[in-house]
Amino acid sequence: MHTVTAPFRPPAPAPRRTPPDVFDLLAALRDNPLTTWTEAHFEQLVIAGEGVLGRVTVVHDPAAIRHILVDNAASYRKDDLQRRVLAPGLGNGLLTAEGEEWRAQRRTLAPLFAPRRVASFVPAMAEAAERLVRRWRRRDRRVLDVALEMTRVTLDVLERTVFTEGLKRDPDALGRAVTRYFEALGPIDPLDVFGLPDWLPRLGRLRARPALRFFDEVVTELIETRKALLARTGEAPQDLLTLLLQAADPETGQGLSDLEVRANIVTFIGAGHETTANALSWALYLLSQAPAARERVEKEADAVLGLRPVETEDLPRLIFTRAVIEEAMRLYPPVPFMSRTALEADRIGRLKIPKGSLVTIAPYVLHRHRRLWQDPDAFLPERFLPEHREGIDRYAYLPFGAGPRVCIGASFALQEAMIVLATIVRAARLDLVEGHVVTPVHRVTLRPGGGLPMVLRLRR
Repeated sequence: MHTVTAPFRPPAPAPRRTPPDVFDLLAALRDNPLTTWTEAHFEQLVIAGEGVLGRVTVVHDPAAIRHILVDNAASYRKDDLQRRVLAPGLGNGLLTAEGEEWRAQRRTLAPLFAPRRVASFVPAMAEAAERLVRRWRRRDRRVLDVALEMTRVTLDVLERTVFTEGLKRDPDALGRAVTRYFEALGPIDPLDVFGLPDWLPRLGRLRARPALRFFDEVVTELIETRKALLARTGEAPQDLLTLLLQAADPETGQGLSDLEVRANIVTFIGAGHETTANALSWALYLLSQAPAARERVEKEADAVLGLRPVETEDLPRLIFTRAVIEEAMRLYPPVPFMSRTALEADRIGRLKIPKGSLVTIAPYVLHRHRRLWQDPDAFLPERFLPEHREGIDRYAYLPFGAGPRVCIGASFALQEAMIVLATIVRAARLDLVEGHVVTPVHRVTLRPGGGLPMVLRLRR
């Protein structure tokens, strides 16, 4: 008799039956904003009303999302709350800049992430992944914090692609600083919720100061050393740091200021590596709970790679590997929440958006919406295979955003995640430590709260 195994449904906070009151909302925003969502958010495509933040329209209708992020994107900007949380650490880089400043940076940085340039980083990414599994060979059957291990490998990728002459500091210290930064600034401060002046001290910003000082020192050293090398020899490694320093706006010929270079390097280190590390952590956790999917991805890696590192030509053949990454980002999107302020009154069909009001799109809710996905809470990588992909609305799946502000490093991150995952599953299996409870926690990004302890078992 053939038995059908039920798909794995990974942990997620149970939606509330009713919206939280002001005090519950403020507490949830500090503890874990995922717990603020209600049953109605997962069942209705648009919910509008007055709240602590004034008029808020929560939008999960793909057509409306396209209107806000693409067709009428000029009428919306990132809201002040997001900027107050991110700007203290990331500066005025591509993630936080607005208006003409953002457009100039986007034009200037776009060539750095062109397909050919991203493909040129495959060997560096593969070597970082191979280095990880070589280090693991001495740790068979030991417990690893996979969240920390993924932080290490993605920082190794950064070191090989952004600043190839290496860090003057311990990479693990940089990884710890990134973690402290997101842990400190992740809990949303009531002062920011109510839009109180920046000069009022925020506890999170005070806690983040040591990490921010460390970022500043590391990045200043990198920039000064590289600029000195260019001035002395006229030559330098053609990594992203050199490209940033030499980049020019194709329309104006203007290069990036030192502050803009610094802000974007911090963005690459902070936001860039953090989101990829989380996607890999979630993918490995999900595979540990889904034996059939894990066996399938292992067979694919064995067949495509054999015993050699990943090469550029392998990527189109790692079909199920990519599907696992995409499904992991559906269930646990790297950035679970985004919001915009309406710069002018707008109308989407019958929906009115008042000028100055807040529009919220939560990929975490969108990706689990009951009207948009079949069995939305289940881990089913098959839904992202080529034969099923056409059934997914482009604006129902936003791991990297959409429109003019779509993540500039999306192809870089997906390529990196595929290479690292394929290398890992070919070499080892990771199983969750028995009794450990996995909890997704929203701290700017979506990370496993308390780490991810897993037992390593080498396959070969």
